[in-house]
Amino acid sequence: MDFHFASAFEQVADKFPNRIATISDDKSLSWKDFERRASCIASLLEEHGLGPDSKAGLYLHNCSEYQEAQFGIFKVGGCPINVNYRYKSDELVYLLDNSDAEAVFFQSCYAMRIWEIRDRLPKVKLFVQIDDGTESLLKGAQDYERAIRTHKPLPRRPQNPQGVYMLYTGGTTGMPKGVMYPVGGFAQYFLAAGAQGLELEPPENLAAYGDFLDQISAPPVSLPACPLMHGTGVWLGSFAPMLLGGTVVTTSKLGLNPDALLAMVEDHRVTDLVIVGDAFARPILAALDDAEKRGTPYRIESLKQISSSGVMWSQEIKQGLLRHHDMVLADLMGSTEGGMGSSVTTREATASTAKFELSDGVAVITDDDRLVQPGSGEMGKIATSAFVPLGYYKDEEKSAATFREVNGVRYSFPGDYATVAADGTITLLGRGSVCINTGGEKVFPEEVEEAVKRHSLVEDCLVVGLPDERFGERVVAVTSLYDAAEVAAEDIITFAADHLAGYKLPRQILITDVVRRAPNGKADYKWAKAYAEKNQ
Repeated sequence: MDFHFASAFEQVADKFPNRIATISDDKSLSWKDFERRASCIASLLEEHGLGPDSKAGLYLHNCSEYQEAQFGIFKVGGCPINVNYRYKSDELVYLLDNSDAEAVFFQSCYAMRIWEIRDRLPKVKLFVQIDDGTESLLKGAQDYERAIRTHKPLPRRPQNPQGVYMLYTGGTTGMPKGVMYPVGGFAQYFLAAGAQGLELEPPENLAAYGDFLDQISAPPVSLPACPLMHGTGVWLGSFAPMLLGGTVVTTSKLGLNPDALLAMVEDHRVTDLVIVGDAFARPILAALDDAEKRGTPYRIESLKQISSSGVMWSQEIKQGLLRHHDMVLADLMGSTEGGMGSSVTTREATASTAKFELSDGVAVITDDDRLVQPGSGEMGKIATSAFVPLGYYKDEEKSAATFREVNGVRYSFPGDYATVAADGTITLLGRGSVCINTGGEKVFPEEVEEAVKRHSLVEDCLVVGLPDERFGERVVAVTSLYDAAEVAAEDIITFAADHLAGYKLPRQILITDVVRRAPNGKADYKWAKAYAEKNQ
């Protein structure tokens, strides 16, 4: 297969030069201009020694520049690295060093943080700053717009479909890990998924791609409400629609403003909205309800589909949305390590929360490597063989545990447990580990515990997740203090905020006399969960 993101996007630009590629706040770009600007960024990267297999970090909010820079990185045969803009200094250094990033694109609002850590990043040859009206240009950094003005577009070149694409996700240690895919196969995978949604046959190769695009009479207009730095946002919200010759709408403003989001749906005739479960859907539904009560309902008739991935999406909220508009609600079960199943709800077809149709190549396998039989009531780990990652970047041990063979078939085991009903559908039970999923973000207890225990008055700590109506789960720290110590819960949270991204911070601090552990010193999360549930 000769498919590649760079080659595909170049074809779209040639075929539909005047079609809108990106809309970001008040700025629109045609596919012709989008491709030209990305080519200029590619020239900048090549000038600084980046080429095939080079890594470049994207420390950016949702914006057209995110997608331009990503395209430019693909054009030199490189690999874009998603950077969580909520990370603090130590987290950023780890990610950029672990990924071997040689360039970093960052917004002006993060200039001071880049200044603080740049000496700890000896591999980085190029810093590129995107002006957002906050900080002046960092000394030694390149101005993004000036770079585009002063560089000629990089001539197109054949791309290697066997090159590596990867996305960083959390791991059981709390540190992010790069999940690696062959870039050509990955692009083809999302193209095939998009073609299936349009009931079209995907092209077999790049030569047939143009004829495939001609079959799409109404290309999608996508609005990723969630961050492009996450797989749900960039894969479903950007890659998939762009491979269909569509348009991606973004706003650089942080935080979910459901009224502003619905106004964007109206203004840009959005067809596909991408969210993360109830954390997004519940406020959107409330805004729709409020507008209807005011007598000024939002015009969302352009919406064909709302897609969610990352957390479970409750049936009640889906039904509420469908009261406002007849559309498809796609609840996609998957992770960075692989897609696993889907649950589709319409006005005519209702799906239960956490109940999914398995995708091809997906099985539920017991801990002793037996296939779970439908209707048996037995629990197992969800495994997918459909498109298995190459592994984790620079982590052979974790790769061997997650991507392994069972009965001669190579599977990915992301860590979710499920049961299989007699009709072949599965009910998702959750992570087998103690991973906390809050608003689509993975939070690993060990990392939060260490940050809390840095406080001079904290003796010990265990962190668990408790159910939360909006975010799915909230982070709760069960904490013990040294003898006679007194400290306000708010003070512990404020202290931890110096070491952790905001979404990782405990929402509650529960003080106990002793944090219970096993005789060998290992954490007793079962006890901690029960204690938190009793004392919340």
